Amino acid sequence: MAYLIGIDVGTTGSKSLLINEKGQVIASATVEYPMYTPQPQWAEQNPEDWWQATAESIRQVLAQSGANASQVAGIGLTGQMHGLVLLNKNGTVLRPCIMWNDQRTGPQCAWITDKVGPKRVLQLTGNPVLPGFTAPKIVWVREHEPQVYEQAAKVLLPKDYIRYRLTGEFATEVSDASGTSLFDVGQRRWSQEMLEALDIPAEWLPECYESPVVSGRISRAVAEITGLQAGTPVVGGGGDQAAQAVGSGIIETGLVSVTVGTSGVVFASTDEFTVEPEGRLHAFCHAVPNKWHLMGVMLSAGGSFRWYRDALGRTEKEVASLIGKDPYELLTAEAARAPAGSEGLIFLPYLTGERTPYPDPNARGVFMGLTLRHDKAHLVRAVLEGVAYGLRDSLELMKDLGVEISQIRASGGGARSDLWRQILADVFDTELVVINVTEGAAYGAALLAGVGAGVYKDVAEACRQTIEVVQHTEPVKKNVALYQEFYPVYRALYGALKPSFDRVSQIVTQNTTAVNK
Repeated sequence: MAYLIGIDVGTTGSKSLLINEKGQVIASATVEYPMYTPQPQWAEQNPEDWWQATAESIRQVLAQSGANASQVAGIGLTGQMHGLVLLNKNGTVLRPCIMWNDQRTGPQCAWITDKVGPKRVLQLTGNPVLPGFTAPKIVWVREHEPQVYEQAAKVLLPKDYIRYRLTGEFATEVSDASGTSLFDVGQRRWSQEMLEALDIPAEWLPECYESPVVSGRISRAVAEITGLQAGTPVVGGGGDQAAQAVGSGIIETGLVSVTVGTSGVVFASTDEFTVEPEGRLHAFCHAVPNKWHLMGVMLSAGGSFRWYRDALGRTEKEVASLIGKDPYELLTAEAARAPAGSEGLIFLPYLTGERTPYPDPNARGVFMGLTLRHDKAHLVRAVLEGVAYGLRDSLELMKDLGVEISQIRASGGGARSDLWRQILADVFDTELVVINVTEGAAYGAALLAGVGAGVYKDVAEACRQTIEVVQHTEPVKKNVALYQEFYPVYRALYGALKPSFDRVSQIVTQNTTAVNK
């Protein structure tokens, strides 16, 4: 029996997952590490922490499983995207990694966009230049830390730094490279035009592979540290969302995944490089050769429900602790008492601003339509419906680009709720299904490793052999008709309220600044 390992270098910890060739999970281990915020809106991590956590998580899964290292056919890598790891000519890390959620690079994003031109940036990279992406971070270091920049010799993304430590190879793959603002996404190669415009040396960038291709092999030194066998192949892997899509079987046109975690992600596989004209959807290379993907992100999906639980669900939290239940179960039971549409109560889930379809940090959460008739049941249901409307915004953008949607696969904490799944199916007017896999990106990375190691012929075969639908939720026609009427009302609210959002943000900022002086 062959085994495969997927390694996920996440934001809070590094996870190693060991599966067998049938896709069964044999062992899993996660080792956490800190994130540092040396200044407001900054987010950094120490790459050495990733390495120590990864090595320990590998040791743990090998010990848990009792697997012989010689049975591990391959290793796949995934993890947080966009982070900047700068190395000198000796391979030494020059400064902490500037992470995906770091917001310091607004001026650099504007400079890059102006230098290259917003339309050309979209044509080449498939996305606007965003503060989380890698290129503006390189420019920031050049402007603010010239002594560091002068020593730089290599640029790596987080999971690719772990590849370097495992194998000694400087390499990446197409899905993660797509989030750097330095990659020609349509041609699946580094963009000489972007590099020349930004005066970033091409030799700093690692060789770029397709995701299932072997990019290196475990070194003897690492074998001694981890218990792996020297020479074990390591494949390209994938950025976290692309790898998770592989682990959910989202590799064909028509299949879409909706992940309801703290944030919400809508992901669609495409056979061609397709760009949303205003850059409201991310367009990246998929972890499947010769495929791409579109992705919409809302910032407060499950986060909106968590806010409600913490701010207004104190009673449910207290009762849940007494009877040994999850407070979310009590809240969704409450929401089930309210009818579809919450009798005209609509919630805007912009509690931390928004990204898709409105890249607006000033957007705010709103309850609209409150009357004396509304009670807690209506409030909770309106939150669940508001998140569903927000996720539908991304689906509508995809449909406008000609993406066909035949099935939606739901995952994340929100997908565990029968009521929330039904609301999503009704708002989307599409069948919603749940699959047997719940391990996320690490699982997809392990499947990619299986392709590179020859355990599976290709990614499609890997998914067919390991992933199956276990639950179906069909839309209810009368609810679909009602949500079709309310959805345009929801859509109109942002435009109507944007001037007020901006003014409120301005007032709060002014008063906060005055208080802090």
